Amino acid sequence: MARKLPKGPSLYLKLKDGIVVCRLFEEIAFNHVERIIELVNAGSYNNVVFHRVIEGFMAQTGDVLFGNHEENFDLDRCGTGSSEKPNLVQEFSDLPFDRAVLGMARSQDPNSANSQFFIMLQDGHFLNGNYTVFGKVTRGMKFVDRIKKGDSNLNGAVENPDMIISAWMK
Repeated sequence: MARKLPKGPSLYLKLKDGIVVCRLFEEIAFNHVERIIELVNAGSYNNVVFHRVIEGFMAQTGDVLFGNHEENFDLDRCGTGSSEKPNLVQEFSDLPFDRAVLGMARSQDPNSANSQFFIMLQDGHFLNGNYTVFGKVTRGMKFVDRIKKGDSNLNGAVENPDMIISAWMK
């Protein structure tokens, strides 16, 4: 039996092939969802690339410092930046990293998530309990599947990456 999705607002991501709709789990990861909403409402994710995309694993985006294709874009540094806001304390839960789940990217420090996030292309249960789950794609996963994949020899780094054209909340 499928688990009922937690309540929360909807995030819309316009990609090159269509619109992706995501449910955000504010009851599970309130601070992370609050950060995503704040950055979306500020326009911070508009034109931000998917800098790391690993076939059969995940698509990572959200480097609002170096990943904005329209301003200050630096592909070599993409994936190392974040917002000017403080890092977030982890909000781990028992929700599994299934296909279409949204998770917050971070460094080795579990309390280092900031603006970067990833969308699971397949189940990745080895991530369970180690990263914050904050949402799930509810429509348009086929558009996520079409995001340009990176080089597996370069940890998924993408040359001429696809981007979030625009992001908004409803």
